[in-house]
Amino acid sequence: VLLAAAVCTKAGKAIVSRQFVEMTRTRIEGLLAAFPKLMNTGKQHTFVETESVRYVYQPMEKLYMVLITTKNSNILEDLETLRLFSRVIPEYCRALEENEISEHCFDLIFAFDEIVALGYRENVNLAQIRTFTEMDSHEEKVFRAVRETQEREAKAEMRRKAKELQQARRDAERQGKKAPGFGGFGSSAVSGGTTAAMITETIVETEKPKVAPAPARPSGPSKALKLGAKGKEVDNFVDKLKSEGENIMTAVGKRSTEAAKVLAPPVNMESVHMKIEEKISLTCGRDGGLQNMELHGMIMLHISDEKFARIRLHVENEDKRGVQLQTHPNVDKKLFTAESQIGLKNPEKSFPINSDVGVLKWRLQTTEESFIPLTINCWPSESGNSCDVNIEYELQEESLELNDVVITIPLPSGVGAPVIGEIDGEYRHDSRRNLLEWCLPVIDAKNKSGSLEFSIAGQPNDFFPVQVSFISKKNYCNIQVTKVTQVDGNSPVRFSTETTFLVDKYEIL
Repeated sequence: VLLAAAVCTKAGKAIVSRQFVEMTRTRIEGLLAAFPKLMNTGKQHTFVETESVRYVYQPMEKLYMVLITTKNSNILEDLETLRLFSRVIPEYCRALEENEISEHCFDLIFAFDEIVALGYRENVNLAQIRTFTEMDSHEEKVFRAVRETQEREAKAEMRRKAKELQQARRDAERQGKKAPGFGGFGSSAVSGGTTAAMITETIVETEKPKVAPAPARPSGPSKALKLGAKGKEVDNFVDKLKSEGENIMTAVGKRSTEAAKVLAPPVNMESVHMKIEEKISLTCGRDGGLQNMELHGMIMLHISDEKFARIRLHVENEDKRGVQLQTHPNVDKKLFTAESQIGLKNPEKSFPINSDVGVLKWRLQTTEESFIPLTINCWPSESGNSCDVNIEYELQEESLELNDVVITIPLPSGVGAPVIGEIDGEYRHDSRRNLLEWCLPVIDAKNKSGSLEFSIAGQPNDFFPVQVSFISKKNYCNIQVTKVTQVDGNSPVRFSTETTFLVDKYEIL
């Protein structure tokens, strides 16, 4: 049985320790304090035993990763477990130092709990540990999307009710009658409809004064103005509702930038911060075949502290598609070609402070079909007076995770709403612009394909061009900054990275 897993200093001081059985703090600190004294120098064994416990350890620079087990524990399994523990720590800590370990102690404890449960090793690997600790649930995203749709429909119903009430008031005023007492519990409200309608009207009526309080009843000459003011009141009410649902109902044309603002979490910016942004422009034929695909990427460097102005970026380029790279004119091109490092031609000079500087850009242009990140197959077939449309997507680039995906299918005008058959995800019908928006919160390797079926009157040509928009926090070309070092002394510098992959144009013609 594994009793505890700990990271301690060479002197036996516990930095972080996770006990898997009942143990007091005094006991674990005593065991770890005794551990360095038991080791014999010059021997290559990675374990040491006492009368009661066995220490299995691995040195990590100035620290030790130590597992404390019972003496009858399987040493081979313990060594395998130790290797996994040692690989987990660099996943969460940039440097194997005491303050870095302390800063990420809770992340490490959560990861340790994924490796060992109740003293016994779980059958997990490093990727699974990362997934489990992130706790990113596809079901939760789907649930939220469904809830947003329900909220949107409820708000649309509120708008419709508000307009009906306003129209009834206007009609009553034109005829010179007293406006019906909507929302009250008097005879006019009861005779006006069912109890359910009365309750709905009460809710809408109580909401309205909050948006635009009605002015005091004006005298004679201002009656014409009063009608105009009431119309404006409804517009204000609708605008208020739109502003409430703004992050849900986003215009298709502006999705990329607005989705980026909504999706991007607050980035913990270090003194050296990099933005890696890629934009894709793609045109496909409806019968297959890539007409053109162009991708532009750039690394923007932002330095906020003057002492980190003389640095070099270590770039890792694992792209195998033939991307064309281009460095900034002030960047040392020979250094980049030979060692994949971005530094200034004159090492004595500094990068600009508090401004975004583009240091590296790349371009990929191709007609190779296998390079399409997300394939869309739209298949309309005529059936009598209507058209049955089957549309499916498939993620070809499985390393990507696409968020806030919207596949927009044009519809014929004046034929009403489509009849939806089977669907993966959610849909929105925009009757004003004659569009069907197929919304998918996330497309990744676990959810790489899906389909939508619907029927509507029209011809096959009416459903093109199909447009796609999405945003991703992983870039398409595998180009990353892995390390930042200072020019003097080559010492490592802490940095932060923000990666975005956006759609400029993505059409199936």
